[in-house]
Amino acid sequence: MRVLVVDDEVRLADGIRRGLEAEGFAVDVAHDGVDGLWYAREHPYDAILLDLMMPGMSGWKVCETLRAEGNWTPVLMLTAKDGEWDQVDALDGGADDYVTKPFSYPVLVARLRALARRGSRERPTVLSAGDLRLDPAERRAWRGEQLLDLTSREFTVLEYLMRHAGQVRSKSDVIAGVWDEAFEGDPNIVEVYVGHLRRKVDRPFGRAAIETVRGAGYRLDADGG
Repeated sequence: MRVLVVDDEVRLADGIRRGLEAEGFAVDVAHDGVDGLWYAREHPYDAILLDLMMPGMSGWKVCETLRAEGNWTPVLMLTAKDGEWDQVDALDGGADDYVTKPFSYPVLVARLRALARRGSRERPTVLSAGDLRLDPAERRAWRGEQLLDLTSREFTVLEYLMRHAGQVRSKSDVIAGVWDEAFEGDPNIVEVYVGHLRRKVDRPFGRAAIETVRGAGYRLDADGG
């Protein structure tokens, strides 16, 4: 199993390398994001262990770049931050999993092996409804050739509606699919985000793709409006 370790903490990276080699891994090490990106482009790996915060090029940017280029080598993000939005950023950037520092070394090894068993993911399919397109891999959406300026949550709500194009989805459906079933906030938050999307995705283009079905929920017109 061949692994790339990218971390600007030299002693930590070298310690990880020695530990992984003792477990039978073949390991390459890079100490900044630019070198890590070069290694990942030039060599095939079973998994990449990637530090999130690095000078020059962050791990998030390295991962995003690889995914945009069609490189789907499993990525385990290593971060000193354990806030939920840091985890969201890592996963939304294309990482497959993450561990926080300080970490349990046996757990790190087990997660790398689990990622390698899964193998590289296929690039997610670009979704479309009429001239509305959404690329889950690049986290970008377009109306025609116009790139849409969406927040992370707006993007996720739109992705949910596009994956269920033509179907009526209730507020509780959207909350379960975009937030989670344990969400305890105001369910009208869905209405708020649908309003944001209409102002960005529909109205500027003379469309009415996102429909309100009275008493039932919302539906994205499969033809894009």
